[in-house]
Amino acid sequence: ELPGFYYDSEKNRYFRLLPGHNNYNPLTKESIQYKAMECKRLRLLEEEEKQKKKAARAGLNSSVLLQKRQLGLLSSTSYCRLVHELKVNCMQRTKIEIHSPDSSDAGTNNFKIIVADAACERIFTVHDVEHGGCKYGIINLSGLGKEPLTVEMYDNLYFTNRKVNSVCWASLTHPDSHLCLMGIAETPGCASLLPASLFSSTNPGDRPGMLCSFKISTAWSCAWCLNPQADNCFSTGLTRRVLVTNVVTGHRQTFGTSSDVLAQQFATQTPVLYNGCRSGELFSIDVRQRNRKGHSWKATRLFHDSAVTSIRLLDAEHHLLAADMAGKIKLWDLRTAKCVKQYKGHQNEYAVLPLHVNEEEGLLMAVGQDCYTRIWSLPDAHLLRTIPSPHPSSKDAIPSVVFSSRLGGSRGVPGLLMAVKQDLYHFSYN
Repeated sequence: ELPGFYYDSEKNRYFRLLPGHNNYNPLTKESIQYKAMECKRLRLLEEEEKQKKKAARAGLNSSVLLQKRQLGLLSSTSYCRLVHELKVNCMQRTKIEIHSPDSSDAGTNNFKIIVADAACERIFTVHDVEHGGCKYGIINLSGLGKEPLTVEMYDNLYFTNRKVNSVCWASLTHPDSHLCLMGIAETPGCASLLPASLFSSTNPGDRPGMLCSFKISTAWSCAWCLNPQADNCFSTGLTRRVLVTNVVTGHRQTFGTSSDVLAQQFATQTPVLYNGCRSGELFSIDVRQRNRKGHSWKATRLFHDSAVTSIRLLDAEHHLLAADMAGKIKLWDLRTAKCVKQYKGHQNEYAVLPLHVNEEEGLLMAVGQDCYTRIWSLPDAHLLRTIPSPHPSSKDAIPSVVFSSRLGGSRGVPGLLMAVKQDLYHFSYN
């Protein structure tokens, strides 16, 4: 490399770099990097259209797998896992039509967040609105099994004023009956618990209000507890503290931390809350204990080199997945407090990006800040597939995804849903 110059491989010559602060100069390092990324994205999209993508592993095809299974060379567990890997590499993208009976401007606002309920029957959506703030809605996935692929989206224009950092489903009166929203009203922020029925078309006249809403310092994360020993409780990850609130009694517990809490998840077998911090620390809190001063209430303590942006407990709750702002995804064994696997390829430097785990099918997914969706094999950390975004890469076009083998309920269709800009895509998985 020559200082002040860059080499163009297409034209086989050097060009002088111009100062990046002058908006009239087209040739800057940023524009060169963006052009290279866009060329790579278009090339990958073209490869996917031609269906010339090779399998992630050599010799991975259905006939060979079935033959090995019949000869007893593969256990049933390994056979199922490899079949799912094969399905992931054969996924094809289809655009979904979005119908909205409530408003005529369906599909005009950019998707910011999509979060599926436990049964994957509904998806809560947060859209960025042009005049500032966000618009919330719920997508019913029952139409995914039909041709052409269609979904119904219901929104409630009453709740459109708050920017949202984090969302989780809450099971108060019945499974996934409410939604916890952590947002920035102005200053300070706001935590709200909304009934999901606000976005239902069945009883338009019956509009129950917010069950719980209170002002807080800037909220980064939230989680709902499904363990009966901490019934009706949700937690909020704030600036330098954790707040656990009982929705019914209004009782609150506060735990001071030395850093902002960017990621949270409750265990289901015990009333223990796991937290990931901006400092890179991971720790757990048993919410049955009374408030203590200092950090004596911290149980499991693990450390990343960068801010932890997402955590996911695996089903047996002996292992914890954590992603950070250095692009590292680690699998921790909570019994030995050691990292047992690393999933390489993820890219992140500044964004709070979630992890998606389908343990039943042995898959881990994450969307990087480069707008690529990556899928790994959960047991052996092998990168199975890298999916380019249908839109050019930018900070406001990072896809939000949901993956399930039952999209739309128990008899739903399997696949990956990707929301990017105003569009919703389905990657068939069959």
